[in-house]
Amino acid sequence: MSTDTPAHTAAAPGVVACVAYDRSGQRLGDIALAAISDTLRAPERFVWVGLYEPDDALLAQMQEEFTLHPLAVEDARNAHQRPKIELYGESLFVVARTAAREGSRVSFGETHVFLGANYILTVRHGSAPGYAPVRRVAEQNPVLLAQGPGYALYAVLDAIVDGFMPILETYQAELEDLESAIFAAQWKRSTLRRLYGMQRELTRLRLAVAPLQDVLAQLERLHPAFIPETVRPYFRDVNDHANRINDAVNAMREMLGAAMNVSVSLVTLNQNEVVKRLASWAALLAVPTLLTGWFGMNFRHMPELDQPWAYPALIVFTLMLCGGLYWWLKRARWL
Repeated sequence: MSTDTPAHTAAAPGVVACVAYDRSGQRLGDIALAAISDTLRAPERFVWVGLYEPDDALLAQMQEEFTLHPLAVEDARNAHQRPKIELYGESLFVVARTAAREGSRVSFGETHVFLGANYILTVRHGSAPGYAPVRRVAEQNPVLLAQGPGYALYAVLDAIVDGFMPILETYQAELEDLESAIFAAQWKRSTLRRLYGMQRELTRLRLAVAPLQDVLAQLERLHPAFIPETVRPYFRDVNDHANRINDAVNAMREMLGAAMNVSVSLVTLNQNEVVKRLASWAALLAVPTLLTGWFGMNFRHMPELDQPWAYPALIVFTLMLCGGLYWWLKRARWL
């Protein structure tokens, strides 16, 4: 390692963990970042490093310690990558989108993973959950961790995929509550706004899950230099979870689309009912207006006006017309 590279330690900003393990899966302890390359040269050792939004200097040091490809390092620096898997010489570069529920909204992040024969380096951006619990669980099963960095990669991706499920369960419960609001007597604009917000977040969730399936399928079949045969069934299991989550996301998006259509249709029906009632009352008012306007004309020769029964007859006739029209409108369910 060159002497002009800053010597970050495991407690430096951006460094979450830097741990060495032996090939039996036993934790050897934390190591300084400057000692990574020396540890990698030691036989029967592998290193697990976790970073969170590292700066350029820290990424440059990781590139030198692990001999990482500059294109992969550039992607890890910029983030905003799609889920993918790429082979760069003696290392795999894996990108996964993460999601976490924060209050009433979902925040998305990214995790970039560099995988070698004797190391795994994770770089988190955004709201990606930490992987300290993942490491603790893996360390409690040294027999599985003894399978090397390939198993550590499985543990990370399994945690990412499992993190999608609570979000879906929350959406399902929220959709059930919104269904009752959709059919409520009083329509609320906030209901349609929330349906649209859920549809948008589920679309983003689908963009995180769907491409990850291809990544998991490759890890399940390819890259034998990094993924031992004994670890492949674990990736098959994670891929199955991702498939089920993707199917659930698609089904829920269809349900949300149907709920939005129903909500808009109900609003249109309510508006039609209001228009029908207004038109019915307008018709009822038009009858006396027409008759009074007719007999209110200033003509001298209107013989019916000279009859003593003309006024009460007009009142009765008007009431009969209005009553008949009201009965007809009521029967037609316009009133």
